[in-house]
Amino acid sequence: MSSLQALCSGLPLRPLPENRGRQAGVPHAPVRTPGLNPAEKQLALRNALRYFPPDVQELLAPEFAQELQLYGHIYMYRFCPDIEMRAYPIELYPCQTKAAAAIMHMIMNNLDPAVAQFPQELVTYGGNGQVFSNWAQFWLTMFYLSKITEEQTLVMYSGHPLGLFPSSRSAPRLVITNGMVIPNYSSRTEYEKLFALGVTMYGQMTAGSYCYIGPQGIVHGTVLTVLNAARRYLGIEDLAGKVFVTSGLGGMSGAQAKAAVIVGCIGVIAEVDKAALEKRHKQGWLMEVTDSLDRCIQRLRVLQLGLQQAPGWAGLPASLGLCVLSYFANLAALGEGRCLAPSGFSRPLPVSVSGTPVLLLCPSREARKKKEVLSLGYHGNVVALWERLVHELDTTGECLVDLGSDQTSCHNPFNGGYYPVQLGFTEAQSLMASNPAVFKDLVQESLRRQVSAINRLAEEKFFFWDYGNAFLLEAQRAGADVEKKGAGRTEFRYPSYVQHIMGDIFSQGFGPFRWVCTSGDPQDLVVTDELATSVLEEAIADGVKASVKLQYMDNIRWIREAARHRLVVGSQARILYSDQKGRVAIAVAINQAIACRRIKAPVVLSRDHHDVSGTDSPFRETSNIYDGSAFCADMAVQNFVGDACRGATWVALHNGGGVGWGEVINGGFGLVLDGTPEAEQRARLMLSWDVSNGVARRCWSGNQKAYEIICQTMQENSSLVVTLPHKVEDERVLQQALQL
Repeated sequence: MSSLQALCSGLPLRPLPENRGRQAGVPHAPVRTPGLNPAEKQLALRNALRYFPPDVQELLAPEFAQELQLYGHIYMYRFCPDIEMRAYPIELYPCQTKAAAAIMHMIMNNLDPAVAQFPQELVTYGGNGQVFSNWAQFWLTMFYLSKITEEQTLVMYSGHPLGLFPSSRSAPRLVITNGMVIPNYSSRTEYEKLFALGVTMYGQMTAGSYCYIGPQGIVHGTVLTVLNAARRYLGIEDLAGKVFVTSGLGGMSGAQAKAAVIVGCIGVIAEVDKAALEKRHKQGWLMEVTDSLDRCIQRLRVLQLGLQQAPGWAGLPASLGLCVLSYFANLAALGEGRCLAPSGFSRPLPVSVSGTPVLLLCPSREARKKKEVLSLGYHGNVVALWERLVHELDTTGECLVDLGSDQTSCHNPFNGGYYPVQLGFTEAQSLMASNPAVFKDLVQESLRRQVSAINRLAEEKFFFWDYGNAFLLEAQRAGADVEKKGAGRTEFRYPSYVQHIMGDIFSQGFGPFRWVCTSGDPQDLVVTDELATSVLEEAIADGVKASVKLQYMDNIRWIREAARHRLVVGSQARILYSDQKGRVAIAVAINQAIACRRIKAPVVLSRDHHDVSGTDSPFRETSNIYDGSAFCADMAVQNFVGDACRGATWVALHNGGGVGWGEVINGGFGLVLDGTPEAEQRARLMLSWDVSNGVARRCWSGNQKAYEIICQTMQENSSLVVTLPHKVEDERVLQQALQL
């Protein structure tokens, strides 16, 4: 077992660690199929060996070549550390600066097996969200961070630590870029080759920027999304008895089960990987697990069979001998008897069983009728679940689902992000590696079937949205019926959750703000929760707009629920959606608590890249930008640069994340609060820019709510001067000028 001291001593070469290969009993990334030619395979091997001196290259070359052959990538399993990988208290890391120790704390959290999706392949979430490309990079990065001073910056090129470079105390200690490929070569095919060569990496969002906090982040996002979906689509605040159907229990998607419980609805979540499903069940995030579609439906509905004659069915004698049947136990016995009714089952219907008339009365949803809170994991393909729901609708007239979405990793649909309904899990993994072309065809057929089922349900009072995982984009590419007539390129038959649900939140400057207590002490997290709640309550008391108050109240509720639901997995972290004013106030309060030792160690501030300013993504974060700039990435790049200029401890800029490689540019930051006045000043400057940049861009695109927020912010800060748009009041001016 290695120590942290040994872990920070550089690559272990003399002696080399034992090659233990792939560890049994832990999830592993799917086999990649980069399609390298012989010359490219040599290049991949040469690139891997350059981390090692010549005297060990002859030993390492054959095993690296075997990894490339078997798994499509050189992960360097021999160098997977023999240590309990987790976020250790900051004081245990050997370092020259606490900022570097905080970064090491965050890196090890991203690779904690309780957090990471495929820990041995250095994948944190999303199926291919890498922290590093190989284990040599991990060792070197930890070594550099243990040596870095306040006058150096560590530069990271797609997982590769380029080295320590002289800089200043005010500069970031770490600058990360991931996947910065020339645009004309930023295709999926090129990516697979470049990753196999070890020269680029898909960092997702917070995987490659070392800011992931486990599934808690997406739990909160899903809670807010479902709450706001209920307000928008169903016109309700109370979700008791409402049914939410979705898929995915792996990395980030694993949060959906817990989110369903927190909002108080009935969540049914499909997952093909039994290991992922069992992990969430053991965590207590899934209340029930089944591999039976019958059981799923039964938990939603029980047919009650009555003994009284139904009003309105003339001609049925009162003396009929009636038998009471269990619908599910005797489904086959119904034979040709059909159970048909108008939607809602306002009256019972007669059928015949072996010649005996039976009255089937109103079905009631078992969980809905009792208004239970339930998270039910279905071990199976979500397409089968959607199609079964359609079958129930077509045969009984009742739609058993109110809200629906999808959180499969559709940004990576042909390499383990989406599994076709035609194949079992193991069979699909085998075909994925042996015949990628056939596998792709099956995936696209499965997407078409899934959309067809969703379309049928949407004819009823059922509402579906795209969760920003490229589901509708990939479905469109597969030929599914998702077209929205007369719409732009970023719009589909169903909205992105940003377009309809979260977009207005971003326009008001609200987004996923988070912090990590590097002491590792749960009591420090309790203190930060109290501080954040107090800050938001004081803001409400001082008076805020109704829309802002609603968001603050949702987040106060969230903090209280988060502690009760034991959402911490890995580091002692918390997330909430806050605007600029709230983020700055919370940061200042936490920094002051560190200064007076109420909090024992530095706190890392961060956010999801999926935020107000951090991401340009035309099919997600900027899908509600309608001035033609949705495909432009100035905002995310400027945010990265601006954060670095204003005091961030580290910054990251990525190609890919969320909706996939080549579809998005996004960035993030880490800011270490250490209780000093300098830390407070950095937080004030950087957090203000980090929000205002995106609000200003959204204002310029024509968003009225963003216009109001940025005008208010300018009134509060005379140093902020933003170019405001003028509306074209008379559309005839355009038509006349263009002679339309």
